[in-house]
Amino acid sequence: MNFSEAITSGFQNYANFNGRAQRSAFWYWVLFTFIGGLITVGIDAAIFGADGWAPLNSLFSLATLIPSLAVGARRLHDIDRSGWWQLLHFIVLIGTIVLIVWFASRGTPGANRFGPNPLGE
Repeated sequence: MNFSEAITSGFQNYANFNGRAQRSAFWYWVLFTFIGGLITVGIDAAIFGADGWAPLNSLFSLATLIPSLAVGARRLHDIDRSGWWQLLHFIVLIGTIVLIVWFASRGTPGANRFGPNPLGE
């Protein structure tokens, strides 16, 4: 899956928490939200100044919140874990490290309880 396919997939599956997502779909989505955040912060700073008010970034973050949670859940499904494991983000450092390792892990080969392998293996 390439960058544009991952973004399209992220928005087409806006609130789809079922199924599995391959690593490239997840990481390209993360890259998209990171770059989009940087761009909207830059535009906010240019228009509204650096006083901390960032309405464009807030709108972008709000628009990508649910798809980000959905693609994260589908990525966890690919390694045969529940999407609820994303709550580990609330454990400040350790939880985020664990999730990064899981998100970077290879998916389970073949079908698992969440569906067929998105890579077709």
